[in-house]
Amino acid sequence: MTSRERMAMLKETFDAVSDGYDHRALRFFPDSAARLASFLNLRRGDEHVLDVATGTGNAALSIAGFLPNGRVTGIDFSAGMLDQARRKANALGLRNVDFIEREMQNIGFPDGHFDVAVCAFGIFFVDDMDAQLSHIASAVKPGGMVAITSFREDYFYPLKEMFFERIAEYGVQKPPQTWRRIADASGCAQLFAAAGLADVRVEHADVGYHLDSAAEWWEIVWNAGLRRMVSGLPSEQMERFRQEHLREVGALKTKDGIRLKVDVLYTIGTKPE
Repeated sequence: MTSRERMAMLKETFDAVSDGYDHRALRFFPDSAARLASFLNLRRGDEHVLDVATGTGNAALSIAGFLPNGRVTGIDFSAGMLDQARRKANALGLRNVDFIEREMQNIGFPDGHFDVAVCAFGIFFVDDMDAQLSHIASAVKPGGMVAITSFREDYFYPLKEMFFERIAEYGVQKPPQTWRRIADASGCAQLFAAAGLADVRVEHADVGYHLDSAAEWWEIVWNAGLRRMVSGLPSEQMERFRQEHLREVGALKTKDGIRLKVDVLYTIGTKPE
């Protein structure tokens, strides 16, 4: 599969999951976005921030709340996700955020146009993360900040591993695990150094929680990236897989529920003057 074909498949997937992407079971997305906004420490309040691969706008909307005199521009290649982002912005009454349909490999803004650029859980979808981060950084003014979020190696453990093992029995292979390159602090720091960013720091936060039931885990599977691994199965096989997988996930339930482990890395650097 070529890089272009992979991105087309991802676009189709995210359009398909857009209606359910903000399901309560996936609340680690807005929770981690709120922490990102606080890590940026936007004291002036008039910054212009670029949110690359904005999805349903979680990072953009959180950051917009810190900018009484500033603005956020969110870009994404999924029209379905952007529709949800605009709906949420309207519901919140935010007027300082714009959402534009655009691929992150071609941001389309002049060099040095923004004070800050962020990319939450998005950069690992491209094959060449070095080139992508450099492209994002090019849109930032000298002295401005660049930040990404990524999952730590053990996120969703052991649910994700159980999912992969079970679906392999149906002949479905794991997608490329490119995200592992930035699944620890060292990998994140190396990526930022390769892009020429300075004063790099990597923060960590645990934004996990307990799911009420195995059915909530299925909401995560069906309303995010894992969906593309099951949606290609014939309907009878998919239902059999769902029942088998949720039975083993349900066996993990304690009095608190089923633990969803979500450890997030926040990597922040400065573009040299």
